[in-house]
Amino acid sequence: MAALRYAGLDDTDSEDELPLGWEQRTTKDGWVYYANHTEEKTQWEHPKTGKRKRIAGDLPYGWEQETDENGQVYFVDHINKRTTYLDPRLAFTVDDNPTKPTTRQRYDGSTTAMEILQGRDLTGKVVIVTGANSGIGFETAKSFALHGAHVILACRNLTRANEAVSRILGEWHKAKVEAMTLDLAQLRSVQHFAQAFKAKNVSLHVLVCNAAAFALPWTLTKDGLETTFQVNHLGHFHLVQLLQDVLCRSAPARVVVVSSESHRFTDINDSSGNLDFSRLSPSKNDYWAMLAYNRSKLCNILFSNELHRRLSPRGVTSNAVHPGNMMYSSIHRNWWVYTLLFTLARPFTKSMIPDCPVELGHS
Repeated sequence: MAALRYAGLDDTDSEDELPLGWEQRTTKDGWVYYANHTEEKTQWEHPKTGKRKRIAGDLPYGWEQETDENGQVYFVDHINKRTTYLDPRLAFTVDDNPTKPTTRQRYDGSTTAMEILQGRDLTGKVVIVTGANSGIGFETAKSFALHGAHVILACRNLTRANEAVSRILGEWHKAKVEAMTLDLAQLRSVQHFAQAFKAKNVSLHVLVCNAAAFALPWTLTKDGLETTFQVNHLGHFHLVQLLQDVLCRSAPARVVVVSSESHRFTDINDSSGNLDFSRLSPSKNDYWAMLAYNRSKLCNILFSNELHRRLSPRGVTSNAVHPGNMMYSSIHRNWWVYTLLFTLARPFTKSMIPDCPVELGHS
């Protein structure tokens, strides 16, 4: 009770009084959970009432939320110059009564990136998101960062990546977020990125392979491969191979490959049913931008499946996700025809906010 009085919470309701050995805590985003020190476990439900609770309202004037070296949230009262691990808003919690499970999936088109990770404290987790300076990559990186993870935005354009970092820090100045150069169209750049990341001597818990090219005119990369194929698939394939040892050492870890439903509208086999390598990186005469994109997304699916089969016994899962039908983004910018089509479809598409390709089952 002394600790409760210290935080100004000594006036408690007997129904919500915790049993001996229990402690009430809060996550960074305001959800209440309960720690049982006797059995050394935590749970979301109140041990007596079975209710779930969340914090209502902002911190009182003069208070600030901090995180200690162990990742636990504590609170600083700058006016009275004191600190406490008890959230001063705990006297104003509201019940959160989840509905019984239905046949509806847990996440859908109206779910936001922040809602996907709601209640999660990712302090201490390290995440890489490719193509994270805009679109769903940015929203994914931001959600991870605002939930406490150390996030690396791996982007081709370092200037735009640093601007994205600034936008995230503008929402939470203590976010651990940084930008690193990664050009998937150059395998040497992929190698340099992997070397630079390993030099940090940190773990890697989540790798989101999000970057993609769409509707490009036919070009070859410096490695002599068709650009769409290399950026969308081979560059990520090489990146995962180079970071595979770090992922395994960091287990449990996961790889998330952002694919597309368009993988269904193509194939990479010849008339005999054998893999036709010429379809993966076609010549100029055999190139069609939409078909190249579809094939690269099919490669994403096959890669994710095989990666999961090989690494899941070592604690690394691989997930392939579809970000949403006709989602409006800047991926269409390379050809005016697609820009026109996307503009006409924009009123019927999802915005960037409702997407965070994490927490979906492996393919």
